Amino acid sequence: MVLVVGLGCLFLAFTLCVVAVVLKPPVTAAASLALIETSYSAAVTTQKDVAASPSWLRSIAVRLSPAGVANGLQHRLDLAGNPPTWTPDRVLGAKGLGLLVGAAGGGLLGIRSAGWLIAGLVAGALLGFFLPDVLLLNAGQKRQNLIRRALPDALDMLTVCVEAGLGFDAALAQVARNTAGPLAQEFARVLQEMQIGKSRNEALRALTLRTTVNELRAFVSALAQAGELGVPVASVLREQAREMRIRRRQHAEEQAQKVPVKILFPLIACLFPAMFVVIIGPGAISIAKVLMHL
Repeated sequence: MVLVVGLGCLFLAFTLCVVAVVLKPPVTAAASLALIETSYSAAVTTQKDVAASPSWLRSIAVRLSPAGVANGLQHRLDLAGNPPTWTPDRVLGAKGLGLLVGAAGGGLLGIRSAGWLIAGLVAGALLGFFLPDVLLLNAGQKRQNLIRRALPDALDMLTVCVEAGLGFDAALAQVARNTAGPLAQEFARVLQEMQIGKSRNEALRALTLRTTVNELRAFVSALAQAGELGVPVASVLREQAREMRIRRRQHAEEQAQKVPVKILFPLIACLFPAMFVVIIGPGAISIAKVLMHL
């Protein structure tokens, strides 16, 4: 009896395993790529997150936004590195909430008269509605600046690894492993996409869609042309690294040339009045004593 029950359990387990294998869809490269896109572009939301951004707030923002706003927000989130708590739905919910809170705050400030009330409502609503967009744009610009600064050093390391005998993929893995920052994260994502079926050119061109750094786009274009024409990768990397160092120096010189213009207005508004008070103040007091008998 025990033997019969044991054989029945084994047969049932074997049947369940066969059914699970047959019914489970095969893991394809497209499914793996979709999984990577989902893991990078969407955060894991809990019930608390869903309650924090109701659907009616998102519907308000969608109605007041142009068509295709979700795709535009996703692109800007890609530029910002897809922060873990930022998703297109949550950004839209924040825009709707900012609209209501800003309008209420502006109305309270301008409650003294009807004109000020209308102006406060309009200004507060506009400020609250576009504040998440400004924050998202600022985060994206900061991340792109970090990528631009790290690119010359990363290309130097990539060139050294390739000239030492490593393949391009292995050299890219070394750069992603031994550096930190958004550029290392992008290189790691490129490697993941290449490992599950994308070609090198496709993965690198997808990288250019997630960045606005012209130097990185030029580097990807040079690699693609080198692969099509059969040019050695080491020579292309060496030239690109040299060009990136020149561009970084030129960018630093450009920023240095902008400093006198940037400090002109703070100098006029803050320093010159104090200097006038210190220099002309005693003379003005003496003139007032003599002429006005003060």
